[in-house]
Amino acid sequence: MKTLGHWLASPWRRSAAAAVAGALPVLAFPAPALWWWAYVALVPWLLLLRTAATGRRALYDGWCGGFGFMLAMHHWLLPSLHVFTFVIAALLGALWAPWGWLVRRLLGGSPARSRVAVALLVLPSGWLAAELVRSWQGLGGPWGMLGSSQWQVAPALRLASVGGVWLLSFLIVALNVAVAVLIAVREARVPAVAGLVATAAVTSAVWTLAPRPAVDGRVRIAVVQPGVVDGPRSAERRFAREEQLTRQLAGQDLDLIVWGESSVGFDLGDRPDLARRLADLSRETNTGILVNVDARRSDKPGIYKSSVLVGPDGLTGQRYDKMRLVPFGEYVPARSLLGWATSVGKAAGEDRRRGSQPVVMDVGDGLRIGPMVCFETAFPDMTRHLTAEGADVLVGQSATSTFQQSWAPAQHATLAALRAAETGRPMVHSTLTGVSAVYGPDGRRIGAPLGTDASATSVHEIPLAHGTTPYVRLGDWTVHAAMLILAAWAAGEGVRALRLRRPAPESPVRPARTGRGSPARPGR
Repeated sequence: MKTLGHWLASPWRRSAAAAVAGALPVLAFPAPALWWWAYVALVPWLLLLRTAATGRRALYDGWCGGFGFMLAMHHWLLPSLHVFTFVIAALLGALWAPWGWLVRRLLGGSPARSRVAVALLVLPSGWLAAELVRSWQGLGGPWGMLGSSQWQVAPALRLASVGGVWLLSFLIVALNVAVAVLIAVREARVPAVAGLVATAAVTSAVWTLAPRPAVDGRVRIAVVQPGVVDGPRSAERRFAREEQLTRQLAGQDLDLIVWGESSVGFDLGDRPDLARRLADLSRETNTGILVNVDARRSDKPGIYKSSVLVGPDGLTGQRYDKMRLVPFGEYVPARSLLGWATSVGKAAGEDRRRGSQPVVMDVGDGLRIGPMVCFETAFPDMTRHLTAEGADVLVGQSATSTFQQSWAPAQHATLAALRAAETGRPMVHSTLTGVSAVYGPDGRRIGAPLGTDASATSVHEIPLAHGTTPYVRLGDWTVHAAMLILAAWAAGEGVRALRLRRPAPESPVRPARTGRGSPARPGR
């Protein structure tokens, strides 16, 4: 330990160690998918933070750890954004600087049991505050939230139906804090064990008492994944491949066919020939086809990404324009200042236009779907809203051709499991390239996914469920509770600081008296 402490005495070595410790949680996400690792992944970082010599050093350690976490989580952006990826990681990593200070404040030195008990609530709340800020779409959105690493754990999916992915993140951080205390603070092991027991009790209670989705019907939905199509006239060749694959679905008694993001590279108003070919496919398969158009609109200025429903008679008029765009991938924030990013990577040369509102589409036979495009499936508030508006099935259309060989496609597909569990609605994740997968209303995967090397179709019989999960009904109550915890702790710290600074009242000094009231005289 003395050797390690001596090695960490160098600020640069300590910063490097913090960055490595912050990157460790990425192993809990796909592709490694070591979901159990999330329960201890923060422990090295916590142990480092609590030993910071000063509050300022703890801020640096928090920032460096956040940088490592963000860089590892977004490593797949390096081929596109190059050096700008490090800039983004450094900016977002700064959100964890206050969290580093909090860790030292609550766990530094030899904390009392009461302080450890407070830490089990305040530190997870501080982590959620950082996740909340970075979840804003302009900062990259809620990609890689700690709780989303638990997408394949049935008890965690039940917890998500009650408090969303936020509740999972809160409990995971609380577990890590408890383990760190058990390792480093022997005299405060009782509240740490109590925290572990409380987490297990909450999970058991939710597993037993939380309402389960009641299946009341089934639909058959097919996804069409053409795979990577490069070279000249790639848009026309991709459309032809999708057309060929879709024809193979004729006679399979389907309720919907879903193509991936950017599956049609031309505005269908400008290309009536493509609209007719899609209508012919709909008649041959006897079902509606949800395509995704990535093109300059003929009826309004600008480029849009739009989910468009096509039926046997052609365009149905039901259209959803993507609302939440990918920073740098589909628009450059503050382009006048950051436009140089287009010269060092593959940032968007022209900003896409945004849609104005979510749309629930009527596919026919009473089936209603809520479409989203790519990045939007990371936002739990969008699926919650679509569910409240009456969507029976959630649909995400995606494409990850730029990041095909990275961990991103698998991780993106698993987000649909969390969204399904949170809302109690099945979700279809259909990709142009990437990983296509389908999840039932309990968040469990249905059938085998289509991998990144697939150019094929898959048909899934999907259970439908209705009713309202606690998360849809109550919203982000975990976040609100976390902010209240932080506010209460800050108020308590403020009151304590005022009491310490307030000088003790001075007792009045009365002159000594002699005789019948005359003051004593010196020398007498």
